[in-house]
Amino acid sequence: KMRAEELLALAETVKVLNDDDALDLFKKTLPSAASSFLQLKVTMASQKAKVLQVLRRAARQHKSPALDLIALALNGKAVGFDKVIVMIDDMVRNLAKEQAADDDKKEYCEAE
Repeated sequence: KMRAEELLALAETVKVLNDDDALDLFKKTLPSAASSFLQLKVTMASQKAKVLQVLRRAARQHKSPALDLIALALNGKAVGFDKVIVMIDDMVRNLAKEQAADDDKKEYCEAE
């Protein structure tokens, strides 16, 4: 049933987007020839610095040694984003396991 509702919603969306009014609105919202976009150069170093700043702030806020470890690994020269992403994925999996265990324990305690 949910799938049928999604397909119906998609069909209605396509119908609305193909309408002439939508095309007129789209043309009105496009920037004119006089305006333009500014392209900024984003380097790997600047991205790394931003991520490091966010990780350090989160580590302080949550007093998390795992986040400190990830920030330390990212701060080193040899570790790139790929390894840090793997570390974050591992941490998320561990947190999910801990949450499942906590939920089981809560159910057990409520049953007693």
